Amino acid sequence: MRGNPEIFKRRVERFQELLRENEIDGAVIRTLSSFIYFTGTKWLRPSLLIPAEGEPVVYVVKGEAELFREKSWIENVVEFQRVEDLMAGIVTWIHGNGMERVGLEFGIERDAYLIFLKIFERLNPTIEIVDVLDLTMSLRMVKDDWELDNIRKAGKIAVKGMKVAEEVIKPGLSELEIAAEVGRELMLNGSEDPKVYVSVTPRAHAEPFRDLRVPENGVVTVVIGADWNSYYANMARTFIVGEPGERVRRAIEVKEEAYRIALEETKVGVPLSAVEKKLANFFREKGFADAYLAGYTHGVGLLIEEPPIATIVVPQRAAKVQENMVLTIIHPPLMIPEGAIKHEDTYIVKKDGLERVT
Repeated sequence: MRGNPEIFKRRVERFQELLRENEIDGAVIRTLSSFIYFTGTKWLRPSLLIPAEGEPVVYVVKGEAELFREKSWIENVVEFQRVEDLMAGIVTWIHGNGMERVGLEFGIERDAYLIFLKIFERLNPTIEIVDVLDLTMSLRMVKDDWELDNIRKAGKIAVKGMKVAEEVIKPGLSELEIAAEVGRELMLNGSEDPKVYVSVTPRAHAEPFRDLRVPENGVVTVVIGADWNSYYANMARTFIVGEPGERVRRAIEVKEEAYRIALEETKVGVPLSAVEKKLANFFREKGFADAYLAGYTHGVGLLIEEPPIATIVVPQRAAKVQENMVLTIIHPPLMIPEGAIKHEDTYIVKKDGLERVT
């Protein structure tokens, strides 16, 4: 397996303490990132059962148990052949242990589908369901040394991918062709689930299109998420093609100055909202208020975008910066007619400043 088994055992124990403190009898973990956080390995359609006290249980498809035990520290692995058997096993685990309050993660990532919640409610009508997403994320927001080492390694891979982007971008090339070249480089360097977004138009988050091509004069924005042992580093760059005009030059200058401000202001103990306010005022003073999308940072870890997500979850802008958080700066682009102007890097928060990862 990847990592010392004791790391993952301690995580489960800390989570169990939180369950007991919140009078939750157990949790059913189906979101992939939290499954990895506790088991030490990724797995398709994960099902991890963690009681408030006792050993966790993992359900895998028939024939997968042997390999799973090689990849994880968890010994209690149950195979199922039909999905009905999985559902019955979870119900038996809940009622056999006399559970009354059971936690689920109300997340938005893969395998955290609403349909599973509805099925769970139907199969367990007497059980109180509690959202434990805040509990898992409270553990995941501050990284340990092993996690930080993985993120540093991911950062080096991301930089290699961005160098390829810089080399291949030329007029006439499609967004998809650029993404393919970058993705290949990331995978060849060990990134198992890379994310590559390319935009030649004003789009903040750009899944690459095969029919959108680099113009003779314009900008190309590339966003990369590279992972190592499932931990991500995130970076973005905007590349100039030809002579796109004065507005582009000015937007890049303003964005670079805002980037420096964000680095100076993001310190341990400072609320994200305080930095956000200064950036908003700065862009207003420079005449780019209408081009700036609020939410200057987000966390990075087992997800390319995870709490604190100041970008899309407004209440999380009140979060204070903590040591060993991993944050991206600056996430949102300046949206001008020529394209999305972006400069984003991943940083580890330290007591004495920010450690640059990408």
